[in-house]
Amino acid sequence: MHAYVHIVDDDASFRTALERRLKLAGYRVATYASARQLLDQLPGDEEAGCILLDVRIPGMSGPELQIRLNELESTLPIVFLTGHADTATTVQAIKAGAEDFLTKPIASEQLIEAINRAVARHELARSQRTRLDSLRALLAKLTPRERQVFDLIVRGRINKQVGYELGTTERTIKAHRHQVMEKMQVQSLAELVSIAERLGMRELDSEVKG
Repeated sequence: MHAYVHIVDDDASFRTALERRLKLAGYRVATYASARQLLDQLPGDEEAGCILLDVRIPGMSGPELQIRLNELESTLPIVFLTGHADTATTVQAIKAGAEDFLTKPIASEQLIEAINRAVARHELARSQRTRLDSLRALLAKLTPRERQVFDLIVRGRINKQVGYELGTTERTIKAHRHQVMEKMQVQSLAELVSIAERLGMRELDSEVKG
C-alpha cells in the first residue's frame, strides 16, 4: 500500500501541482488549504505517511499547527515547505520534531527523498508502537501475583528474595516465574528485563545484588 502524503498550503495552484507530482510518483495525496482544515479531518496513524506543511499559512501557522499536532500525539512526521528561509523558524521546527525543512522551489528529487525518509520513520514508529501494544496486552494477562513476581525479578531479585518479600516459598515463586515467562512469551530473564525497559517499567535498584 502506497504512503499517504498530506499537503497543507494556502496556495491552490501550488497544492494542485504538488498533488499531481506526488501522485505520478505513486503516493496517495490529500490536500488542505489551512491548518484548521487538517485538524478538522485529522489523519490517523493507521497508514504510513507524512505531512508537507507550509510555514506561512493564514490563521494558524505551520509551526503552530506542529505544536498542536504534538499535543494531539500525532506521529505523522512533518516536512516543512517555505518560500522564506528563516534560520530561527527552522531551528524551532526541527527541535519540535520536524523531519525536514525545504525551501521553495523544491526539486522533485529532493522532495521525494525527504518524503521517503519521513515515511520510513513513520513506519518504524508505527511498528514499534504495535509491538508495545502487543507487549501491554501480554502483561495484562498476568494475574496480580504474577505481576508482583514480574516486577521483582526484572529488578534483579532472585527467587528466594521474591519469596521472602511476598511471604511465600521459593518453590511457589519458581512456579509463578515459569507462568510469567510463558505468558510473556520469552525464554530468558534478559528478554523479560528488555520488555520491562521498553514498557518503561523497570526501576533501577542499586541495592539489589545478583
